[in-house]
Amino acid sequence: MEQVNVIKVGGAVVENADTLAQLLADFSALPGAKVLVHGGGRSATQVAANLGIESQMVGGRRITDEAMLRVVTMVYGGLVNKNVVARLQALGVQALGLTGADADLIRSHRRPVGEVDYGWVGDVDRVRGDLLATLIRQGIVPVVAPLTHDGEGHMLNTNADTIASEVACALTPFFDVTLTFCFEKRGLLRNPDDEESVVPFVSEADFAQLKAEGVVSGGMVPKLENAFQAIRRGVRSVVITRADHLDGQGGTCLS
Repeated sequence: MEQVNVIKVGGAVVENADTLAQLLADFSALPGAKVLVHGGGRSATQVAANLGIESQMVGGRRITDEAMLRVVTMVYGGLVNKNVVARLQALGVQALGLTGADADLIRSHRRPVGEVDYGWVGDVDRVRGDLLATLIRQGIVPVVAPLTHDGEGHMLNTNADTIASEVACALTPFFDVTLTFCFEKRGLLRNPDDEESVVPFVSEADFAQLKAEGVVSGGMVPKLENAFQAIRRGVRSVVITRADHLDGQGGTCLS
């Protein structure tokens, strides 16, 4: 079965000119089929501030009221997405920028109000893997922004890690899928202050042990939980690495 790489890169990388240039050069050099999913939270926060709109965060997650929804739609679906697409075109990559609303790519529902009302935040119901597979087989590289829709005319702000995982899972009937999460560290570190302490391989049993030891904590816990869920749903492997290590050297592999 043909292979496809789904690469998720955070806003801290795509919002810095130097790191973005390196990432896109490395991404364009990856052989075979690929998909890029990006964030852009820092840009959204800055644009919102320029417009006099206050950003509200709870546990690292953005509260998306109607004013903030307009900002993230503009920033994620416009400013960040099209900047990435234009730069990929300059590198000879036939990139196509997409939100979840385009061709009904990703349908979500508004997150129910619990202890926190997150506003216009979406939890994914389904992804059109068939559409993505058709694009990929035409030589097109989808570049997906962290926005979905509910089918009733509303855009929804959706976590980029979740979108990357759901996109990877939706492609498993069509491709042999590897999912790569790029962030600021070289991988899962036994010692967060030592970049050389990368844990090269983690199984689900290892994950439970590493959580108990406190090696995996904070935001890394949901990232690894999403990763193992993706593997259970058919993704061949998940890699957690730094954005400048897309060539597969180093990093932490989960399978």
